[in-house]
Amino acid sequence: MMKRFLSAACFTALVAATPAWAHFQMMYTPQSALTAGGAMEMKVVFTHPFDAGHTMDMEPVDEFYVIQKRGEEGEAKKVDLKTYLKEITWDSKGSKGKAFEAKLPASVVRSMGDYVFVLVPTPYYEKEDEEYIQQFTKMIVNVGGVPGNWHEPVGLPAEIVPLDKPYANWTGGVFRGVVLSAGEPVPFAELEIEYLNHEPDMKKNAFSPKGKIEAPHPAFEAMGIRANAQGEFTIGLPKAGWWGIAALGVGPVDTYKDKALAQEAVLWVQVTDMK
Repeated sequence: MMKRFLSAACFTALVAATPAWAHFQMMYTPQSALTAGGAMEMKVVFTHPFDAGHTMDMEPVDEFYVIQKRGEEGEAKKVDLKTYLKEITWDSKGSKGKAFEAKLPASVVRSMGDYVFVLVPTPYYEKEDEEYIQQFTKMIVNVGGVPGNWHEPVGLPAEIVPLDKPYANWTGGVFRGVVLSAGEPVPFAELEIEYLNHEPDMKKNAFSPKGKIEAPHPAFEAMGIRANAQGEFTIGLPKAGWWGIAALGVGPVDTYKDKALAQEAVLWVQVTDMK
């Protein structure tokens, strides 16, 4: 992984004169804790969220769906959402990349409960490292405060399962999760955590040029931690907004088209200020 980060950093230094670290598959919508259902817009971008760095061209998506459940005893319903994906160009600081948006009708997010959105991208080829990257990504939305399946695995090859609700976190709290590979915990899994520092502009399909904070050192841009022996981890949440968590190289498949493949798990968590 270090080779990839160094390559990415060198490349970005050439094109944007800013440091870049971990790649993150982003699924973004402005608010994950909704009081009522309705139409929803989502952006799907493969990028570097802390510094709004180089955005990679996405290949066509393999899978994009939502699993909705109302209440602990409710029946989970899976809905394929690929038909709503539309290709867009995402504008980062100094670069543009092929991405997607999804304008979901009110019929998709209508009832109270949890909505686990899942993206399975086609592996992305990182030319500098001569390897493919595939990030299985989850983003969870709740309607009306009625819990559902936020804590249930969805059966991805690589997956982060929340131990706290990803949409209900106060600033200054902590978030816990467990890393799975083929359904089994990954002891001492390597994770990176990155803050979505540049606000996405939903109309312009772009990051805001100005970041919310400045990191005192590159190590604060993509922070590294390890899970424990049971694959569990805990992170602090010092600032409101979206935080991306990536478990690196934990998936069971390590080759694709005769090249190395890194299968990774990404989960997005939203943090809210007390007012």
